[in-house]
Amino acid sequence: MHSRVLLKGTAAAVAARRIRQILGPVMCREGWNCGAHEVKLLNTSSGDTVKIGEISYVLKTPRNPELVPVNHMTEALPQMVTQHLRWIMQKDLLGQDVFLIGPPGPLRRSVAMQYLELTKREVEYVALSRDTMETDLKQRREIRSGTAFYIDQCAVRAATEGRILVLEGLEKAERNVLPVLNNLLENREMQLEDGRFLMSAQRYDKLLEEHTKEELDAWKIVRVSEDFRVIALGLPVPRYKGNPLDPPLRSRFQARDVYYLPFKDQLEHLYTIGPNVPPERVSQLLSFATTLCSQESASLSLPDFPVDNLPAALAVLNLFPMLSAQQLVQRLYPYEVMLGKEGRTAVEGVLRRFELIDGSTKPSPTAVVSVESVNGDPAGQAAVTLNITNQNITFQVPAGTRPSRPPKSSPAFISTPTHDRLLAEMMRSHLVKDICLIGAKGCGKSVIAREFAEMLGYSIEPIMLYQDMTARDLLQQRYTLPNGDTAWRASPLVTAAQEGKLVLLDGIHRVNLGTLAVLSRLLHDRELALYDGTRLLRWDRYQTLKDELKLTHQELQDRSIFPVHPSFRIIALAEPPQVGSTSQQWLGPEILTMFLFHTIKPLAKAEETAVIQGMIPNVPKEAVEQLQHLTHSLRKSNDPTALSLASSLSTRQLLRICRRLSQYPEESVAHAVNKACLSRFLPSLARSALQKSLVNCSIEDQPDPASEQSHLYTCTVKDGLLTIGNVSVPVYSPDEKMKVPDVLFYENVQHMMVMQDMLKDFLLGEHLLLVGNQGVGKNKIVDRFLHLMNRPREYLQLHRDTTVQTLTLQPSVRDGIIVYEDSPLVKAVKMGHILVIDEADKAPTNVTCILKTLVESGEMILADGRRIVSDPLEAAGRPNAIPMHPDFRMIVLANRPGFPFLGNDFFGALGDIFSCHAVDNPKPQAEFAMLKQYGPNVPDAILQKLVAAFGELRAMADQGTITYPYSTREVVNIVKHLQKFPDEGLANVVRNVFDFDSYNKDIREVLIAALHKHGIPIGAKPTSVHLAKELPLPDCKMAGYWTISQGGSTRRKLLCPTESHQIDIKGPVFLRVQSYPSERHESRSVSFTEEQAHWQIPMNEVNIVCDVTTANDSIYVATCNPVSLYAMKEKGDSVQCVELYDIFPRTISGVWQPFVSVAALGNPLQDQVVLHEEQGNTVLHLDLVTGAVRRLVLSQDKQEEPPRKTSNWWSNKESQPAYKMCKEFAHKNWFLFYKENGSQLDVVDVLEGQVHTISLPINLKAVFLVAEDRWLLVESKTDRKFLLTKPMHMGAEDTGVCQLHAISEDAVNTGFGTSSGLEATAPQEVSNEQLPNENLSTALGQKIVSPNRVLCDTNTYANVIVGFPDLMSPNEVYSFKRSSPITEGRGPDMFFGTSKRTGPAKRVNCVCLLGANQVVRALPPTQVPLTEIYPKDVTPPMTAAYLEVTDLNSKKLKYIPVPRSSSVSPYTVWISKVSDTDVVMAPLGSGGVVTVDMGGYVRLWETGLDNLQRSLLEWRNMIGSEDGRPIQITIQRDSGLDVSSPKHGQIDPKNAPHVGGNQWAGGTGGRDTAGLGGKGGPYRLDAGHKVYQISQAEKDAVPDEVKRAAREMGEKAFKQRLKEIEMSEYDATTYERFSGAVRRQVQSLRIILDSLQAKGKERQWLRNQALGELDDAKIIDGLTGEKAIYKRRGELEPELGSPQQKPKRLRLLADVSGSMYRFNGVDGRLERSMEAVCMVMEALENYEHKFKTMHAHSQFCMSGDYTLEGTEHAMKELAHEEADEHFVIVLSDANLERYGISPDRFARALTSNPQVNAFAIFIGSLGDQADRLQRTLPAGRSFVAMDTKQIPQILQQIFTSTMLSSA
Repeated sequence: MHSRVLLKGTAAAVAARRIRQILGPVMCREGWNCGAHEVKLLNTSSGDTVKIGEISYVLKTPRNPELVPVNHMTEALPQMVTQHLRWIMQKDLLGQDVFLIGPPGPLRRSVAMQYLELTKREVEYVALSRDTMETDLKQRREIRSGTAFYIDQCAVRAATEGRILVLEGLEKAERNVLPVLNNLLENREMQLEDGRFLMSAQRYDKLLEEHTKEELDAWKIVRVSEDFRVIALGLPVPRYKGNPLDPPLRSRFQARDVYYLPFKDQLEHLYTIGPNVPPERVSQLLSFATTLCSQESASLSLPDFPVDNLPAALAVLNLFPMLSAQQLVQRLYPYEVMLGKEGRTAVEGVLRRFELIDGSTKPSPTAVVSVESVNGDPAGQAAVTLNITNQNITFQVPAGTRPSRPPKSSPAFISTPTHDRLLAEMMRSHLVKDICLIGAKGCGKSVIAREFAEMLGYSIEPIMLYQDMTARDLLQQRYTLPNGDTAWRASPLVTAAQEGKLVLLDGIHRVNLGTLAVLSRLLHDRELALYDGTRLLRWDRYQTLKDELKLTHQELQDRSIFPVHPSFRIIALAEPPQVGSTSQQWLGPEILTMFLFHTIKPLAKAEETAVIQGMIPNVPKEAVEQLQHLTHSLRKSNDPTALSLASSLSTRQLLRICRRLSQYPEESVAHAVNKACLSRFLPSLARSALQKSLVNCSIEDQPDPASEQSHLYTCTVKDGLLTIGNVSVPVYSPDEKMKVPDVLFYENVQHMMVMQDMLKDFLLGEHLLLVGNQGVGKNKIVDRFLHLMNRPREYLQLHRDTTVQTLTLQPSVRDGIIVYEDSPLVKAVKMGHILVIDEADKAPTNVTCILKTLVESGEMILADGRRIVSDPLEAAGRPNAIPMHPDFRMIVLANRPGFPFLGNDFFGALGDIFSCHAVDNPKPQAEFAMLKQYGPNVPDAILQKLVAAFGELRAMADQGTITYPYSTREVVNIVKHLQKFPDEGLANVVRNVFDFDSYNKDIREVLIAALHKHGIPIGAKPTSVHLAKELPLPDCKMAGYWTISQGGSTRRKLLCPTESHQIDIKGPVFLRVQSYPSERHESRSVSFTEEQAHWQIPMNEVNIVCDVTTANDSIYVATCNPVSLYAMKEKGDSVQCVELYDIFPRTISGVWQPFVSVAALGNPLQDQVVLHEEQGNTVLHLDLVTGAVRRLVLSQDKQEEPPRKTSNWWSNKESQPAYKMCKEFAHKNWFLFYKENGSQLDVVDVLEGQVHTISLPINLKAVFLVAEDRWLLVESKTDRKFLLTKPMHMGAEDTGVCQLHAISEDAVNTGFGTSSGLEATAPQEVSNEQLPNENLSTALGQKIVSPNRVLCDTNTYANVIVGFPDLMSPNEVYSFKRSSPITEGRGPDMFFGTSKRTGPAKRVNCVCLLGANQVVRALPPTQVPLTEIYPKDVTPPMTAAYLEVTDLNSKKLKYIPVPRSSSVSPYTVWISKVSDTDVVMAPLGSGGVVTVDMGGYVRLWETGLDNLQRSLLEWRNMIGSEDGRPIQITIQRDSGLDVSSPKHGQIDPKNAPHVGGNQWAGGTGGRDTAGLGGKGGPYRLDAGHKVYQISQAEKDAVPDEVKRAAREMGEKAFKQRLKEIEMSEYDATTYERFSGAVRRQVQSLRIILDSLQAKGKERQWLRNQALGELDDAKIIDGLTGEKAIYKRRGELEPELGSPQQKPKRLRLLADVSGSMYRFNGVDGRLERSMEAVCMVMEALENYEHKFKTMHAHSQFCMSGDYTLEGTEHAMKELAHEEADEHFVIVLSDANLERYGISPDRFARALTSNPQVNAFAIFIGSLGDQADRLQRTLPAGRSFVAMDTKQIPQILQQIFTSTMLSSA
């Protein structure tokens, strides 16, 4: 068929074909002329006849001539059209119904109308939409004076009156609506609702021969006219969207393809329209259009080009021939917005082919110069002058009724060059057609449309479209008259059409295509047929009709025919279509034919700045600069995450931010941006992208200065002024006091900050949106806020079934009349109350979006025809307008978007018209303060635990480890319970919150771990107390005397000379103090032991812990490989770390290895420590607050060189004598240093800065500072002891002499003449304080008051020396002897068999706790009597050491096992000779110690008995007092004797035991009588019998054989499964190892996938049902007696023709190269990638339909990295497959540089295909390789995972950021 010209082949072929077509008619060759028909009108006597070709049709005179179409014929009918008309006439003569099928556009309709005009037939036109029902076609009931009458509708009217029924849009009607017409089409028969029966003309006439007309009327038979025909117009449905034709319906029509006109017809038509346009331009344009309508372009899925709009475009081009054709194409076919990359390139290729790319060379209009009203014959015209390349062109366009306004004169519109150009282009389009503006939200579409309207003097009619809008909402709605009659009210759109207004259709992208179809005739032809039979005609057709029929305006109105005002225009506003998405691609071929399109690009930087500064003159300049920099860097990026962030920073949001900054210039820009993007609730990927952008744009988030000054955040009301923080507002005086909320509110800083923030925005006139998780206090904050401001509120709670009607009005029926009740929204608008909309995210966004016009323009149309207007003057001039009260405000509350709330994304849809505030759970301090007010009697410790545990759970919820965000509401409920029932244990009460999760194993484990970590003993029983077993201590024996030599008895007094000098201080050097979070775990979560808490120091595996010390509540740990210092608080949750390896260079193998001791200084030098290195005698002073390090140089002579011998301190040979530091009096800020085997003491006073050197006559082995002025010295080799006394002040001149006294040790005489001599042993530890007197008395078992010291050595558990060191008389030594002395060194090592370590240890782990009267030592397991501690059949646990606690109060001995460190590297064990055990320890407080093992695990122990008892009591309280007795239910009756009421029972004289029986008193287990263990007696009565009661544990236990059977069953199934998948048990354990490690993460990933699915499955309302719930919109139809007035929920079938939901494709590439294997030992990277692969596989197990996972090949390749090739290959492969989205995730180590792969090549590979989302996860890196790489790769595309735990979170971020955006 030559009407379809497909352009194929080369340019030459095309040109030849075009010549042939143009010249064909001229040359009159045969084939071109074959079917030329002409239309003749013959007047004969028998009546007029129309003849088309050889077919003739006799005209009849129409009965209703006003229903005959006019003005549809054109002068020269194209030949093609004539053929169509001839065919229709043939069918008409045959009496057949026709179906004109063809592409979208007005052509089919005009052909039908032309035929009707030719044959003078009356028309009944129906535009079918998805809302069309049977009643719209057959009969509808209306109520007239209280009775329902049936009114015939179009199909019945057409059939009885002999008209032609034109049905347009058959594919739009829902299935099973049109079969109503089947019988009418086939047999011309139809049964009507009112009992009449339509019968075909032949049968009726036959019956009429036998019966009279009266009889037939009585039988209610109606004749169908023989002239009745149906012309259906439709689109071919597989190609276009819509419902396919029902086969029975299809078979009743004759079809005709009405394709676009043939090329030459079009061309001639266009030549006549555009005489000023060069003919080749016209033919190029037409060729372009025809190409895009060909089959090939359809296979590229390009929408058809709207050929029917070409004439309109040419009319513009005719006026402005100098304009660019490419721009014109964009008006008709906005390919840049609606097509993806492939489509765009295809279209540009065709443009280039036809030489239409001239956008850059041809000028475009720059501005509208002037607009003047024209007073001429066609009223409502304006002359517009445009400036194009410095010449002005004037033309006339339609204009409104108001006076026009010159451009750029509006104060509210800041003009910019871009917008000027846009307005000029809109003027050109306005000349010929309606306009559609496409632009992102908040970019100024409405503002531009308003400015445009004001320029032309239009009144604006804004109509907000929403998704479930019906055709009735668009055109006409039913209502009841006051007398109860039903009537139709025209919608604003229809009245605007009659009055010639400019209609703004806001949100055309939301509305369903089937509903919009109703408007297509209005848009194309300016004609409309309404439900009540009214017809609107185009102005000129109306005039022609009026003239031809010689009727007046009034007479036509009586026949309900109205004109459409000539200046009526529509501007549609829409957001850009989302390319490739199923639901958002609204711009299809049908809509393309309706409008000319203008896209609004976001403003350029300079222009946007000009707009902002024009609107807000006093905004800080640099703030605007920063904002613009950020916004435009986000808008320019091609990363989807950044673009979605940019949409939150629309021009509208920027204006709001700047308005606020101009009021409060001290606020930070970062705060404003975070608020606008709601960064608190962004997916973590997006949040990090935002932070990165903020940093790149150098916008620092200053820490909020106000948060430190919490006292600022108070609120006061005085003298009618409310002040929150530093913002004040006068208190409102309301009319309705009772509507002001009043709520219990405990103030806390955080909520006050939110309220101050809200108040700032409130004062700026903003409407507020509060977003947060559940239970964070959104409602409380709002109620409190309104209470303080004294504002009345209206409250509206939304839910899934909220509709637009329920938001505004509530219809009800009273006495048969529909009455509308105002909803809270309307009340609030009228009265000026605050409207609080709660749960806004639960309502569908298409409903809530009608709030947009209300917020933005203050206008809204209600269902009963009233409208809200913002301008009171305007309201006065209009009927039924409600002026908006100036005090009206909206506060909207919503949960955060995304999982697990699964609400609708309210923020995404409407976030930028509100000022957003993220409400978070209060910070720990604020929350603690608040809980304290809820539970004043609850102990602080418990509140602290709760706050900490919930804080951790919330952090987990943010990371996505758990799904439910635990909130303040839950904690408050727990505290309220504890306040009311203080005896119930915390562990029980928290179950009120966590029992929800008790059936989900994985989540339960996470929760329990978190609660245990903070010491909430959930799941512990009161019986689980596991304290160490106590062994008896041997008796205390007096062992001898120490005599201190006086005067000249044994030896003369030795004087020791001293000298002093200043300390030489070098430095300071400032080092970085890094803070790491520490995972502090409370140890008493499951059972009660001596261990209080433990955590791991963040140190390197090979580092060696060499000292620990404590001061107050701080703990300091020193390590020596490399040297670093870690400081932490006993209760804190972070560790400060200073690395000192720059100061102690870790010298190359074996020169020397530092060994450090640490001592903490006291007041006034808190937080400062001294480090002493033993080999080189280096003393460092370190301030942990500032990081300042100073070196104290002690001796004036040159420093000794460190020995050059190749010796380490752990080598086997005896090492060099080292320097030692005595730190007993460090808290007094002085130290003593000495060298082993040396003979001098250095006393350093840190405060004075002095060193005093004391020379001694003996060589030293050890020094113990037993008091500040008395020191115990031990001589080396002989172990003899000396006492050195010194004056208190060294510097004092007088007697500044230190005296040395020898001590002789004498044994006690045993009475047999032998004396057990005291062997001289060196003490391990001597206390520097004395035991308190009562402790001393208890220890020795006699009442005694005396100075004393506790001394520890290897032979005894403890020695007490009474009288030492103050009394010079002989001091008695009491000792608790060991059976065998402790040996130095350690037994064979557990791992390495032999013991490498010899020689004495560096640290002696012995601590005297004087307050608790205890000596605590750490011993290796070999030195512990394990057989006595553990029963025979128990193997002792693996331990690092045992703490031996010698308790002198209770005379008991305890051995507490210290668990092995989880991470001791073999290296450390091998070399460490720090102490005899794997731990070092220090005292902590009065009754405890702290141990640090070699792996850096810190543990706090409580050993003192009093402390333990106190803690145990608290612990038991937390678990709750279950006294084991069953709970009794007691009912107290006041009176009335009841037979089985509790009674005392008879007393048995013999007092025999009774069990049950309800008779005797004092029984056990009975029912009503008094006794024990019963279930209902009045009180407990114990008659001394054994109580029969099952223990709780027995009740809870499951019998063993049941457990065993279950286990066997599981094992059997497991083995069977392994056999099926051919996996060995070894493989299975390997797999189990990987999958076990990630089980929890798999769970969290599955939860996310589930949520993805859940969202897709939500059911929709199906309307027009015969049963279900009453549909408010159909109440009137219900009154009239309709059936289908219900709605119900159902699965919505996808629209036919809409793209299929394809699965998402995911491909995981795992790098298994040599480097992965080689470096696995360093950081476990291979293991991690195995775990990750395993995790993804397991998580996706049941989602095959949604994700097709491709198994990654593990290449066992040689070292040499194929990461790059693999990535590129995977992306190519994947792009070929059918899918919605493609993901490639590369798991690799960051070892790319070694293989010469540059990061930017990798980045290019990742972004090589825009359809594939590619991400890289780097597992493992040497040094900072991965971080460096990440910086070079595109933002959000790469992640570094040094821990498998992070991988699921990373994958989750990848999925949520991209999938959820499109799910």
